[in-house]
Amino acid sequence: MLFPMELTLKMALIVVVGVFFAGFVDGIAGGGGLISVPAYLLAGLPAHLALGTNKLSSCIGTSVSTARYIRSGYINWRLGIPSAALALLGAHLGTRLQLAVDERYIKGMLLLVLPLAAAVVLRKRALPEEGGEIAPRHQAAIVLLASLLIGTYDGFYGPGTGSFLLLAYCALGKLDLRTASGNVKLVNLSSNFSALLTSLANGKVFLALGLLAAVTSIAGHYLGSGLAIKDGAKVVRPVILTVLALLAVKILMELIG
Repeated sequence: MLFPMELTLKMALIVVVGVFFAGFVDGIAGGGGLISVPAYLLAGLPAHLALGTNKLSSCIGTSVSTARYIRSGYINWRLGIPSAALALLGAHLGTRLQLAVDERYIKGMLLLVLPLAAAVVLRKRALPEEGGEIAPRHQAAIVLLASLLIGTYDGFYGPGTGSFLLLAYCALGKLDLRTASGNVKLVNLSSNFSALLTSLANGKVFLALGLLAAVTSIAGHYLGSGLAIKDGAKVVRPVILTVLALLAVKILMELIG
């Protein structure tokens, strides 16, 4: 829907600023969904609408970085194509499950899932630049299973998906960091697109707000990835923790009220 609810100036400002910082953080260290989803919720969108609209701005932002990896040749297509297909399936199932869960329970689960995702993103250690020794059959099984399971999570919630995929591809699938990063972008784009289509079909996307946010998402991604910031985690950590704290207070007040 173009306007499923009234679009106010306050709502637009909260979302465009939040999504800009989400794109900026994503460009530095990943984990932008930990900011963009709370931004939509803080702006007053119901949980299902917030998650669906976030997929619109995320899908457009991710497509830009995915194209960059494709041009640079950092995608293993033998693994990437079936991984993307499984992520499409998983995200569709995850989104269908999310839409079947009551709004109140969605918010309660967000209080648990978002901090856990933040812990993984913020404590992520440097990954090896070179790939490891592993049988191709075992590598394919690990990468494909991770794509299906994490793609399902992406359809249901989303924040931290890129970090979870990267850890699975590098630590378990033994892909080198550049190839893993390229495949992560391809798979994440596929799961975002699938979740977006499912949310659109169920009228759970605020099109006008999502397209507005997509502009600042692209700007944030461009600026964040273009800056060489020393100790980038010093910028990322306080932003993520502040947004999560504000969201926790808001949700708790709504649940108690």
